Amino acid sequence: MVEALAISQIVLWIAVLALAAVVVALVRQIGVLHERIAPMGALALDRGPQVGDPSPVFDLIALDQRTVALGGPSSEGRSTLLMFVSPSCPVCKKLIPVVKSIARRDSSLSLIFASDGERAEQERFARAQRIEDYPLVLSAQLGMTFRIGKLPYGVLIDKDGKIRAKGLVNTREHLESLLEARDLGVASIQEYLRKTNPPG
Repeated sequence: MVEALAISQIVLWIAVLALAAVVVALVRQIGVLHERIAPMGALALDRGPQVGDPSPVFDLIALDQRTVALGGPSSEGRSTLLMFVSPSCPVCKKLIPVVKSIARRDSSLSLIFASDGERAEQERFARAQRIEDYPLVLSAQLGMTFRIGKLPYGVLIDKDGKIRAKGLVNTREHLESLLEARDLGVASIQEYLRKTNPPG
C-alpha cells in the first residue's frame, strides 16, 4: 500500500513537471506568434499634420549653433528624416545607431534629431550617443506642432516640404518602413497592405 502510494506520488510529480514544461513552451510560442503578427511598419498615430500635408515651417538653431530650416522645399533636393528622441528614452538610445546607419547609407536623406529639455542634459546625450555629426534641435514647440506623445517618433518630409510618412519607430523595420512608404507613395505600410490585401 505504501509502495503504491509512493509510486502514484512520483507519477503525479512527473505529470506536474511535464505540464509545467508544456506551459513554458506555450508561453514562448505565444511570444513568437506575437512578434510574427505584430503590425508591420511604423505605427502612424492620427495626430498632428497628416501625411500629404505641407510640413510646418521652422527655422531652428541646433545645439552646435548651426541653422536648421525645416519644412518648405529643400535647397539640397533631399528628404528630411526628423527623429524625435529623448535622453530618458531607452528605445531611442538603442535605435539611434540604426538611424545614423540608414542616414549614412541614403544620400538622398538629411537627418535631424529633435528633443526638448535642459540644454546641459541634451549636450551630454548628444555626446554619449555620438550624434554630433547631425543637428539636434531643442524645441518644445516642434514637438507640440507635430503632436508627439510617444518616442522614438519619426517624420519623413520630402524634398518639396510635404510629409511623406510618420510614425512610432521602435525597430529598424519600423524605421525603414517610413522610407518604403515614401517610395510606394502611401501614408504607411499598413495602408499599403490594406490596399493590396483587402479583407474578405
